[in-house]
Amino acid sequence: MTNSKELFALAQEIIPGGVNSPVRACKSVKTDPLFIAKADGAYVYTEDGQKYIDYVMSWGPMLLGHNHPAVNKALHEAVDKGTSYGAPCKAEIDLARAIVDALPGVEMVRMVNSGTEATMSALRLARGYTGRNKVVKFHGCYHGHADAFLASAGSGVATLSIPGTPGVPEETVKHTLLAEYNNLDEVKELFARYGEDIAAVFVEPVAGNMGVVLPEEGFLQGLRQITSEYGALLVFDEVITGFRVSFNGAQGLYGVIPDLTCLGKIIGGGLPVGAYGGKKEIMSRIAPCGDVYQAGTLSGNPLAMAAGLATINTLKSMDYELLAQKTKELALGLKDILSEKGVPVQVNLTASMFTLFFTSEPVKDFTSAQKSDQELFIKFYNQMREQGIYLAPSGFECAFNSFAHTEEDLEKTLDAANRIKF
Repeated sequence: MTNSKELFALAQEIIPGGVNSPVRACKSVKTDPLFIAKADGAYVYTEDGQKYIDYVMSWGPMLLGHNHPAVNKALHEAVDKGTSYGAPCKAEIDLARAIVDALPGVEMVRMVNSGTEATMSALRLARGYTGRNKVVKFHGCYHGHADAFLASAGSGVATLSIPGTPGVPEETVKHTLLAEYNNLDEVKELFARYGEDIAAVFVEPVAGNMGVVLPEEGFLQGLRQITSEYGALLVFDEVITGFRVSFNGAQGLYGVIPDLTCLGKIIGGGLPVGAYGGKKEIMSRIAPCGDVYQAGTLSGNPLAMAAGLATINTLKSMDYELLAQKTKELALGLKDILSEKGVPVQVNLTASMFTLFFTSEPVKDFTSAQKSDQELFIKFYNQMREQGIYLAPSGFECAFNSFAHTEEDLEKTLDAANRIKF
């Protein structure tokens, strides 16, 4: 049997770094990646024949768990009809209607193929609609790897300590303005200086790429007020939070309605997908009914549409509150165990996602997130992995619970944490 170690050695010869997305290489946790052979429910199974309780869940989309029967059934029915048309299909309309019905800020939606494509397209639309150039984003928030968003990005860029990235010309990011998450005063200062040329504010309504960081009371409402006052667009990046923090997204949870919303992850049911949507007046500027161009051969792919629709339809009847309660018990249980071992730890959580920060200070922005002790995280990560608990190999990511995780899974996770030595 070919194991993970042998596969990683082979992969590094023909794939840069041996992986197709940087954080997967596990460099920041000083180990090699596990190669997954299959996944089912709350578990992943490696090429080494090992079973792990999965809290990565494909970085968020598997809220129903892996290999869910309703999603699988929809996929099998779709694949028998062909895998790609490059033409309109009814499934596009069905999924678009499901998204519009669920998210209060979305009246029209355009399907794309990734979260990066969604945010990139939404930025172009915001600039085209307002006739302005600049965009405000927040330190530590990750909106995909389009050039304009790689200034002070979180997630993989932070994990690998890459200062920005080579290949992005200075003139490309000169229109990107940066503020600290949860700091309305900095946003107001940027608008006071550049307000007439700010097209949009992009924000993760719950940050998920510097670890989970919640919006402080009034922060999202303040962004809504400021952007409305200056005629800029408020764009919610709900690639992670959409259909996860609530069925109606973060915008439904917090009652703040953005002008545009970017989606991904869950709306593909595990398949590559993204979408951006918003007010009809704004979305009508997208070609072919408008003058802002965006296209994609695989946009609205019938397999992704089928999986996404089956996922959303299933989520309608799921108990989000019960899952949130179980997630809270798990996260706080982990915090209690680590605290008893004398480890400084903070837990940020919402709904079915949480992050443990190895610091004694509350985490409310990227500056405070970076104070988390990464050496402690490395010890935690590796010892949990040795005991069959699969976590994201970065201290700047979320842990994702799912409807497939059982009480036994959560108890095993807490037992594993009890055995850790620092």
